[in-house]
Amino acid sequence: MAITLGQAKNLERGTTVYSTRNRNPDGSPQRCRVTSVKTWKSKRNEHRVEVRLAHGLYRWDVVTERDLDLITLTEDKARGVDNGVESSK
Repeated sequence: MAITLGQAKNLERGTTVYSTRNRNPDGSPQRCRVTSVKTWKSKRNEHRVEVRLAHGLYRWDVVTERDLDLITLTEDKARGVDNGVESSK
């Protein structure tokens, strides 16, 4: 359900991602827009990524490699639905 490190590194500015935790007032997953992706090229930091997100007019978040389980690329996965079958989580 969460995105992988490779997917996070390949995100582009303007891509919409969905929160697996935060919800809108109507119960739908919160949408966030990717504003930047920072990666490291050194050998000891090659597993690091920093994804900066914007949601709303004045709210910003930073997701690191430790927090990748908090975002997903599709709204269905954020809701916990896979192939039309709800997960038991």
